[in-house]
Amino acid sequence: MRRTLDFLKAALLLVLALFFLSPIYIIIVNSFKDRQELYDNPLTLPDSFSFQYYVEAMDKMNFLSAFGNSLYITIVSVVLIVILSSMTAWMLVRTDDKLSMVIFMVFIATMLIPFQTLMMPLMQFMSTLTNTLNIPMYNTLEGLIFMNIGFHSSLSVFLYHGFIKSIPITLEEAATIDGASKFGVFWRIIFPMLKPITATVMILNVISIWNDFLLPSLTLIDTDLRTIPLSTFYFFGEFTIQWNLAMAGLTLTIIPVVIFYALAQKHIIKGIGEGAVK
Repeated sequence: MRRTLDFLKAALLLVLALFFLSPIYIIIVNSFKDRQELYDNPLTLPDSFSFQYYVEAMDKMNFLSAFGNSLYITIVSVVLIVILSSMTAWMLVRTDDKLSMVIFMVFIATMLIPFQTLMMPLMQFMSTLTNTLNIPMYNTLEGLIFMNIGFHSSLSVFLYHGFIKSIPITLEEAATIDGASKFGVFWRIIFPMLKPITATVMILNVISIWNDFLLPSLTLIDTDLRTIPLSTFYFFGEFTIQWNLAMAGLTLTIIPVVIFYALAQKHIIKGIGEGAVK
C-alpha cells in the first residue's frame, strides 16, 4: 500500500512538473521554427534546429546594449539594496524604541501598496525633479536604479530584520569591548553572518529587477537605454506579432536568470535551513 502511494505521489509530481515546464518547452521549441511551421503546430519539434532566428532577434533587440543596461541596473540596484537594507534592518533591531518599531511598520505597510497606484504620481514627481532641479531621475539608468532601491527595500528589510533578531547581541557587545566601532561591528561581525539571507535577498531582487517591464517602460524613453524586457516587447507590433523572433528573444532573456539561480540555489537552501533551525 505504501509503495502504491509513493508511486502515485511521484506520478503526480511528474505531471505537475511537466505542466509547469510546458510554457518553457513551447518557448524554446518555437524559437527554432519559421512562422508557417509555428502556426501549423506549436507543440511539435522543429524540422531543423537553426540559430537563425536567435541571430535576427539579437540584432533587432540590439541585444548587447540591452543586456548591458539590464546587467548594470540589476547589479548596482541589488548591491545597494543589500547594503542599505541590511544596515537599516540591523539598526531597527538593535534600537529598541517606539520610533524604530514605527519605521519598521512603515516598511511593512509599503509592501501592501500596489505599484499601479503609485506609478503616475511617481513619474510626475521624477519628471519634476529632472526638469526643475536638473536631477537626472527621469529617462536615466541611475534614476531607475534609485527607484528600484525604493521599491525593493521593504521586502529586503523585512527579511533581514527577522534574521538579525536571531543573532545574539552578546557578539556585538564583545566586539565593542574589544574596541570595534559601530561600523566595524556591523561589517566584521554581523554582515558575514548574514550570508545565507543575503543570498535569498539577492536572488529575489535579481529575478524581480531583471524581469521588470512596467517601471523601466515608464522611466526609460531613449532606445539606447532599453533593458532586455523592453527590447522583447517590440516584437509585438500593433498589427503583426513575430512569434518566432519573440520566442528567441524571450529565451535569451531567461537564460541569465536561470544560470544565476542555478549558481545561487545552494545558498538559498542553506539560508532557509539555517533560518528554520534558528
